[in-house]
Amino acid sequence: MINVVIVEDSNTIRDGLKILIEGTEGYNCAAAFRDCESLLEKVRDIKFDVVLMDIDLPGMSGIEGIKRLKEISHDYIILMLTVYDENDLIFEALCAGASGYLIKKTPPSKLLEAIKDAHEGGAPMTSQIARKVVDFFQKNPTPYSRDPEIQLTAREKEVLSGLVEGNSYKAIADSLFISVETVRFHFRNIYKKLHVHSQSEAVAKAIKQGLV
Repeated sequence: MINVVIVEDSNTIRDGLKILIEGTEGYNCAAAFRDCESLLEKVRDIKFDVVLMDIDLPGMSGIEGIKRLKEISHDYIILMLTVYDENDLIFEALCAGASGYLIKKTPPSKLLEAIKDAHEGGAPMTSQIARKVVDFFQKNPTPYSRDPEIQLTAREKEVLSGLVEGNSYKAIADSLFISVETVRFHFRNIYKKLHVHSQSEAVAKAIKQGLV
C-alpha cells in the first residue's frame, strides 16, 4: 500500500485526487491539506510514502515547503503537481529536493504510475517536462561550471542519466541489463562522489554540473 499526502489549495482538484487515490487498489490517501503550513504542523503524526504538492499555494510556496520537509527528513518523497512547466521552476523544485515534476493535466493512470515509480526510487517527469530537460541539455551542454573533482565512470553516468530521465531503479537495471542491486551499488558511489543524499539531489546536481 502506497500512502499519499496531497497538498493542493483547489478544493475541486484536491477532492479529485483524493477520490482517484482512494479508489485505486494499492493506494491510500493518508491526508489532504490546502497549504504547506497545515502539513508541516502534522507531518510527524502522519504515516505516508509520497507527497503530491502544488507549487502555487497560499502562504508558503510549494518549493519552500519542499525545503522545510527536507529539513525534517531527507527521506521524504515529494512529487510536484503543477500547471507550471517553466525551466527555472523545474530546476528550482529539483534543487529543493523534489523527486519528480508533473503537470496537472497528466492522465490519472500516468499520475498513479508516477507515484509508484517515485516510491520505488525513480524520479518521474511527464513527457513534456522530460522534453524540456533534454532540450535544455542539448542547448546548454555545460550550463554551469563543472566541478573537476567529480569523476564519474561511464557506467555511473549511464545510471545517473536513467534517473534524470525519470526511470525507476528497475527500469534502469533492465535497460542496462544489470540487476537492481547493481544499480543501487552504483548510486551509493554516485551519492558519495556528488556529496548528496537522495535521488532528487543527484538529479539536481547532475543538471547543475552538466554531468549527463
